[in-house]
Amino acid sequence: MHYDFTSIIDRANMDALAIDRPLNEGYLGTKIKEGFSIIPMWVADMNFATLPDICEAIVKRAKHPTFGYFEYRQAYYDAIINWHKSRFNVNDLKKEYIGYENGVLGGVISALRVLCSPGDNILVQSPTYIGFSKSCRDNGYNLIENPLIKDDGGIWRLDYQDIEEKLVKYNIHTAILCSPHNPCGRVWEKQELEHLMDIYKKYNVYVISDEIWADLTMPGKVHIPTHTISEDAKMRTISLYAPSKTFNLAGLIGSYHIIYNDYLHTRILKESQRTHYNSMNVLSMHALIAAYSKNGEIWVDELKEVLKANIDYACKFINDNFEGVTVSKPEGTYMLFIDCTKYCQDHHISIDELQKLGVEYGVIWQDGRPFHGPCHIRMNLALPHALVIEAFDRLNRYVFK
Repeated sequence: MHYDFTSIIDRANMDALAIDRPLNEGYLGTKIKEGFSIIPMWVADMNFATLPDICEAIVKRAKHPTFGYFEYRQAYYDAIINWHKSRFNVNDLKKEYIGYENGVLGGVISALRVLCSPGDNILVQSPTYIGFSKSCRDNGYNLIENPLIKDDGGIWRLDYQDIEEKLVKYNIHTAILCSPHNPCGRVWEKQELEHLMDIYKKYNVYVISDEIWADLTMPGKVHIPTHTISEDAKMRTISLYAPSKTFNLAGLIGSYHIIYNDYLHTRILKESQRTHYNSMNVLSMHALIAAYSKNGEIWVDELKEVLKANIDYACKFINDNFEGVTVSKPEGTYMLFIDCTKYCQDHHISIDELQKLGVEYGVIWQDGRPFHGPCHIRMNLALPHALVIEAFDRLNRYVFK
């Protein structure tokens, strides 16, 4: 490989929430036993060094001693356009369809403020990304859950009948789609998206499509942007992206939307800008330009191979060793969503007790209940393979006994 995905980086006291919170405050009300290091497997950022070109671009710009007001460079738009053409086969993207967002969730709320009124019902698949639940609730919208269902092969599938019934019953005209899906890891297939968008056309539903995980599909899986499904889909979809998940840049802030519908694009830009808080950081701009490059493509392709190895190892280990625990192998993202229902029942242990036991031995994983997984745990696998092995060894010896 050209790039380093094996070095274990000491992130303590370097502004890393994933490490600093459990180190300083404990986690889930639990302190880590003496002698056990922290293995961060909760919040969705990566424990890999980012693409070196990004650091070099930031340092180069930071050496210039002025940081005044600025305009977005044409290179920023060109980088996004070229990235989407190369990675997602989108050939008609133009500068005027792109708009900056401080974050994907901010973009979701800006879109909702254009499409809905407070108190309106919004359709979302469950399990559900916790950010959707919190941001919609905080802004006065009601989330109506469309539960995903597992097929005989353990693959999460859309329940189209339930979608139609909910759209009619709750008079819904706006839906949030997570593609690829977090926390389940599904990469939606073309025919699935076609069926979904046909339903939304039938009931005149606009779609806010969170595609922040678009770059992180496993080998053999292809992300299909929702807006490319049809001409109608193009006019009813607000797509949201960011380099943050792909290149571990969440701390820099910087997302963007792609909206082909001129009216929606104009109104959502206005909504995003009217608070005067939605403004790009100049270093974030240079980071994106460096990320969305030929070297960035090589880096991402190597990262995906590393993530695949971690996912394969973790899922096999769970299936071979943790009786009563089930997991659907993710097709995208670097998150696992493990179901501990039967294990907890068989061993007369609560999900709280199980999670705290993991934390005691330094495996910092995440409560799945805020994601609408009643007895689930969410686990981040974006860390060097040696740490994945160590984490599951601890779980095997001390937790799932």
